[in-house]
Amino acid sequence: MTVTITPAVLQDVAELRQLYFEVYGHGYPVPLGSDPAEMRRLITDAHTHWLVARKPGTGELAGSVVVQTDPGSRIGKLVGLVVHPVHREGGLAGRLTGAVCTGALATGALDSIYTTVRVVTEGPQHIVVRNGFRPLGLMPNAVEVAGCESLALFARYADDVLDRREQVPCVPAPLAPLLAAAEETSGIGYASVRPVEAPGVGPFPGPVVPASTAMEIVTARSFVNRRFLEQFPDPAGRFFPLHSPNAILTPENGEFEAYADLDPVTGSCSLIAVHPGPAAMAHALEPLMTAVTRTGVDYVETLLPLSDTAGLSAFLAAGFVPSALYPAMRRLGDRFHDYVVLSRTNRQIDFRTTAVSSLVQPYLSAYLRAWTATYLPLHEVVS
Repeated sequence: MTVTITPAVLQDVAELRQLYFEVYGHGYPVPLGSDPAEMRRLITDAHTHWLVARKPGTGELAGSVVVQTDPGSRIGKLVGLVVHPVHREGGLAGRLTGAVCTGALATGALDSIYTTVRVVTEGPQHIVVRNGFRPLGLMPNAVEVAGCESLALFARYADDVLDRREQVPCVPAPLAPLLAAAEETSGIGYASVRPVEAPGVGPFPGPVVPASTAMEIVTARSFVNRRFLEQFPDPAGRFFPLHSPNAILTPENGEFEAYADLDPVTGSCSLIAVHPGPAAMAHALEPLMTAVTRTGVDYVETLLPLSDTAGLSAFLAAGFVPSALYPAMRRLGDRFHDYVVLSRTNRQIDFRTTAVSSLVQPYLSAYLRAWTATYLPLHEVVS
C-alpha cells in the first residue's frame, strides 16, 4: 500500500483518537492514544517525534508511531505503534518504526531508543528486531491491557555506543542467567563478568516487617516532586528516564521514603528511588507491596546500575527477580553504563498464552531460573 509518512499535526488529534480506539477499544492504557490534551502537548513538543501514515488522496490516517525522549538522559522510547487493521499487509508497521527511529537518532540527541512489546503475538517482536532493536529481557505481568500481560524489552543504539560500555567485574550470582541470555541473543559480551554470592541474598533474610504494618502513601504530585528533588539533589541519584514520581511510600516511623511512579490504569509501579537507600526498605517489602496493591497495582519494578552490587543485593533479598538488562543505558562522560530491571508481581505468573519468540526465549528461561532460585530454593523442596 502506498502511503505518505509525515509528522503528526494538531488537526490529527481527533482522527488519531479514533484510530487507537478502532484498534484497541477502550483498553489502550497510554494517554497519547486517548487524552486529547496530552496528544496536543506531545505533537507540539520539540523533543517528541510523532509520525503518521496518510493514505494518498484522502489523507486518511492508516498508522501512527511516537518516539518520546528524555533529553537529559539522551534516551528515547518507542511507543504508540498502531496500524489500522485494513492496512496491516505490506509492512507498514515496520516502515513507521524505521522512519521514526532513524529520524530520532539522526538528530544526534539520543544514544539509544527502547521499547516494550506486548507478547500476545510474535509479530511485534520481529518488527522491532528487523529495525535494529536488540532483545533485552522479559517482564512478566508488567501491564494490564487485555488482562494481565507480560512485556519484552528491546533497545536500538546509536553508532559506537555499545563500543564504549564500562565493564563490570562482578555481579550478584542471581543475575548470571540474565547476562548469559543477553550474550546469546544480543551478542553483548559478559563472559568476563564474575558472579559472586552477595551477603544476605535470598528470600527475605532478617527481621521481615509484617504485611499488615501500616505504610503511608502521599500522592500530592507537586509535593512529591519537590520532596524528591530535596532528597536527591544530585541527578546521579535519580536516574529513571521518562519516569517521574507521583507518590511517596513511607512507614509511620519514616525510616525510608520510596519514590514511585504509580499507574493504576496499567496496574504497574516503578520504584524510582529510595531514601536513604535500597537497603533501608528491603526488610519492609511486604507492607510496601500491600500498600501498592491497594492502589490497584500488582506489578513493581526498579532500575539499578549493573555495578551497584549492594543495591541489587538488597532488592534480590526482598524478592525481586532480574527481568531485563539495558546495556549502555547511561552516559557518564564518554563511557556508558549498564542497568538492570528487577521486578516483582503479586499475581500468579502464567506463560501458557504468552507468545515468546525465539528472540526472547532465552530471557524467559533466565527469568524462570531466577524466580525458582528466589521462591523455590532446592533446600526447601521436600521429595
